[in-house]
Amino acid sequence: MKIASVEFLGVNVTPKTNWSFLLVRTECGRTGTGECTLANQEALLEAEAARLAANLVGEDARLRNRIARLIPHAPGGLVAHAVLSAFEQALWDLAGQEAGRPVHALLGGALRDAVPLYANINRGANPRTPEGFAAAAQRAVAEGFRAVKLAPFEPFVWEDAADAALRAAYAEGLARIAAVRDAVGRDIDIMVDAHWRFSPGGAARLVQDVAPLALFWLECPVSEANHAGIRRLRSMANDRGMRLAGAETLAGLGAYRSIIEAGCYDVLMPDIKYAGGHEEIRRIAALAQTAGVEIAPHNPTGPVCHAHSVHLCATIPNLLPLEVQFGETDRFFTLVTGHDLRFARGRATLTAAPGLGNALEEAAARLTPWQPMPQPWLDPRLG
Repeated sequence: MKIASVEFLGVNVTPKTNWSFLLVRTECGRTGTGECTLANQEALLEAEAARLAANLVGEDARLRNRIARLIPHAPGGLVAHAVLSAFEQALWDLAGQEAGRPVHALLGGALRDAVPLYANINRGANPRTPEGFAAAAQRAVAEGFRAVKLAPFEPFVWEDAADAALRAAYAEGLARIAAVRDAVGRDIDIMVDAHWRFSPGGAARLVQDVAPLALFWLECPVSEANHAGIRRLRSMANDRGMRLAGAETLAGLGAYRSIIEAGCYDVLMPDIKYAGGHEEIRRIAALAQTAGVEIAPHNPTGPVCHAHSVHLCATIPNLLPLEVQFGETDRFFTLVTGHDLRFARGRATLTAAPGLGNALEEAAARLTPWQPMPQPWLDPRLG
């Protein structure tokens, strides 16, 4: 099963969102698909995919251990890790197609019949007022989700001058969370993503301020490198009945080992687009389990990442619900063929089809090529 080509395909799906995919074709006519979406880095992803292709055309697609090995110190950083992770995903898709079995079966078999999901309502909230977030949360609950997540604090960034506008942005963020809690009641879990916007001192105040709202977890409050600060925040959050979650952009077992050993998080969020693919995340999950740490993969992007994440999550014992982007665009469901990815009462069903069970609608995807984003969702300083 020799590799004939490796192709990057970037697709624009909303005025603020591109999705990026990798197509690995073999000489025997199969196509394996992975996703490497990394906002505002599409040109670099395409260049890295071309570099990878130059080295891998002609190789045997079965040799994952050799040709898809993640190198933590890769000069390309997260861009290189994203393309390699997508490549690893695509090789699993090809392996499943060749074997006539779904990816989750090749990973040792599913531990559960369906994967629990939580709804990331952030991009589906319109207007981005407390009332808009509350309405988005209510729509998710009406479709069967028992947990929702929002990122309520833009445009707050602690490095900016501490003026009245920033204080207002912080207050508005708290108001958005409170509105969601009022809208969904106490039986629905709420997660809050802070996107590294806070200093350790500001995050300590945040933990105190959100405690009455009974969050399931607080996510990424401070810079990922600040292990001591994160550990203190985890203790504060736990004392108030909250988990602390993070580590969505790390790659490789070694990067996760250091934060597990430092006791940083209750919940790790490795992303199959960045962390190294299926096998690397299963190793990360196994190490986390020895420390009593739970896994909730980061998954707010396109349908290929979601489909691969479902296969992966079916096999992880220390699993919390998987993230899905709720209400952003219907192309999440229409850009792929094969297994139905629509959410079934807050769960994702497993496919029995060979490989991934889904394939890109390539002709439709190519009609809307990726576009530069002058106003991205996230402040470029935050990632």
